[in-house]
Amino acid sequence: MRHVSDFHGSGLPIPGVRRIAMDRPFYWLRAGWRDLKANPLPSLAYGLLFALCGDLIILATLDRPHLLTVSISGFFLVGPLLAAGLNELSRCNADGEKPFFIDTLHCFRRNGESLAIFGLLLALVGLMWERFSAIAFALLGSETGIDAHAFIVSLLLSGEHTAFIATWFALGGVLALCVFAISVVSVPMMLDHNADMPTATVTSVRAFLLNTGPLLLWAVMLVGLTLLGFATLLFGLVVIMPILGHATWHAYLDLVE
Repeated sequence: MRHVSDFHGSGLPIPGVRRIAMDRPFYWLRAGWRDLKANPLPSLAYGLLFALCGDLIILATLDRPHLLTVSISGFFLVGPLLAAGLNELSRCNADGEKPFFIDTLHCFRRNGESLAIFGLLLALVGLMWERFSAIAFALLGSETGIDAHAFIVSLLLSGEHTAFIATWFALGGVLALCVFAISVVSVPMMLDHNADMPTATVTSVRAFLLNTGPLLLWAVMLVGLTLLGFATLLFGLVVIMPILGHATWHAYLDLVE
């Protein structure tokens, strides 16, 4: 397989994107489940890592309402990069390899510069979202030291800040959709093709624009399953995150030629 850097140097066309059927996201989930069964220990190790780190972050933000909401919503922003190791597991599985958990971490060195730049981009987006949320929640009377759960519940049930809540969710949804568009296939492509970050993100946006319907369905499935994991105090993510991470690899194989 040619690397994208090879395509740049030789003047050959950059890999194109395919149009897919509406039901392909369901296939990706089934394929993700198969990859989990083929690599149970390293896959579940990633899932356990996500769950434990998520629980620790939530526990640390229980007295900071805006940080609690940002930590949950921010999970959707950085999720594609966190799933890189699971993408690598799926790639190895397709090649008939059975790597250990520690082996998959080497994927971050194979195209480390591009992955680091992409991670920096996601971090900047997350930082901007955190600052916006901090200002917005401060205007509503939120402050450090109060019970975040009680404050958020009262905010949702009081009916006094409906416009704010709607605006916050709308802006967060638009931001998440933009991040989703640039990251649908970016990380798998950087791992598989050794693509640079701009090429991978542009290819991802092209795939999203060509397959808006199926990928919006995929986005809804990602959010729904992830929220299901949060509803189980994140321990549902021990299984859900590996399935979604593996499924992302199969989405990339379907979408990029």
